[in-house]
Amino acid sequence: MDSSLVRKMEKAKDYAMQEGRVSLMRLQATFRGDNSDHELTYESGKWRCNCLYFASRGECTHTMAMQLMMSSMVKEAISN
Repeated sequence: MDSSLVRKMEKAKDYAMQEGRVSLMRLQATFRGDNSDHELTYESGKWRCNCLYFASRGECTHTMAMQLMMSSMVKEAISN
């Protein structure tokens, strides 16, 4: 293997271990729930989900799980 490629791979591993290196601005994902799939989005510091619970409460297990998984990469909107 090319030595410069090996150095790049090591640098990539180092980057991957550093929290806060990446900040997501927008994200669209499909979350496989126990009963059905749900479409989630993250934009402008806010999570959204198309499940019924989110529609009535503005929060759901799907968005909470994503917040936990992506906590070092997303910034939540500040409520005024």
